[in-house]
Order: sequence, then structure tokens, then C-alpha cells
Amino acid sequence: MENSEKFWDLVSNLFGKSEKKIDAASTSFKTIEATKNLLDRNDVVLDYGCGPGTLTIEIAEGVKTIHAIDISSGMIEVAKGKAANRNIKNVDFEHSYLFDEQFKKESFDAILAFNILHFIEDTPKVMSTINDLLKPGGTFISATACLGERRTFLSMLMFVLTKIGLVPKMNFFKISELEHLISSGDFTIENNKSYSRIPDCFIIAKKNV
Repeated sequence: MENSEKFWDLVSNLFGKSEKKIDAASTSFKTIEATKNLLDRNDVVLDYGCGPGTLTIEIAEGVKTIHAIDISSGMIEVAKGKAANRNIKNVDFEHSYLFDEQFKKESFDAILAFNILHFIEDTPKVMSTINDLLKPGGTFISATACLGERRTFLSMLMFVLTKIGLVPKMNFFKISELEHLISSGDFTIENNKSYSRIPDCFIIAKKNV
């Protein structure tokens, strides 16, 4: 965990504090639009692993409030800077962890996990905690690289970089494996899509009641 924090603190400087327009053809844009269509203006949302806050800020206008957390204090500072530049008032960015005791059972209408699950060491524990934090029938929305789906130059490169310790340890999921992990956390998967050439999976799941 400590090594991951240091890595993301280091790369946070690459994101800067200024917001650039998101290309309408990009994976990020498609993820944002799909997510906004799934959320309600009265929703209280947890964004788990918010990174520099790029997606969080774009989604914020369509919900009541977002509590956005990340293990990297550097990423959180970048995100706060972006929110200030955009005058976003309904997002609370915090350097925190999913297992923080401040988060109460069944307190969120939706939980987002964008580009984070493939970096998680104990995915079943994370999915169980997400389930606990969601209200009955709550929505879990994730976007996850599934580099185990097929062999590509990127998947081979990332495998080497993780082995030599230049990037944090990754899970090389197949889409079916990721779906199984989410379903096993007492969720029903309603839909999944892919928005990029990189093997990825955008999953919409509901907490079972």
C-alpha cells in the first residue's frame, strides 16, 4: 500500500491543476456520459480511487454530492485545485481509504470505481465493503482495464513494468473474471460495455436486496 501511495503521489504532478476539455471521442468522455445517465440529482455518491478528479468533477453536476477519496495525497491536491478552478462545491475530495470507519453502512446511493479495481490486492474484500456501504438496491459503476483478456503490446509492457517494480502490482483480469468477482460480492450485473481498444470493461451492477 505504501509503495502504491508513493507511486501515485509521484505521477500526480503529471496531471496538473488545470482542466483541459475532454475529447468527445475519448474513453473518458464516454465513461462520464454513461455514468451521468445512470445517476439521479438526489444521489449521494462515493468515488473510490478518484485520482486527479477529472471524471468526478464532470459527473458532479448531476448528483447531490460526491465524496471522492484516493490513497494519494498528491492526487487529492490536484483534484482540489481542479474543483476550485471550476467552482465545484458539491464534491468533497479527501485523502482516505475505502475501509475508513467514517463511512457508514448503507450511506451511499451509488459508488464509482474508475480505473482502480485492477490495482486492488484483495478484490473480494473491496467488493464486500462496497456492498455494505451501498443503500439497498444501490448502484455500483466501474471501469476497469482487463489486460488479461488478450495479449497486446500494452499488456506485455505492463506485465514487465510491474515485475520490475516501476508500477504498482496489477491484476491482469479477463472480463469474465472481473464479472465473477463483482457478482460474488452480492451484486447483479445489469450491463457491461467496452469503450476503448484496450481490453476494458465498463460495468453497471446493482446491490442485491
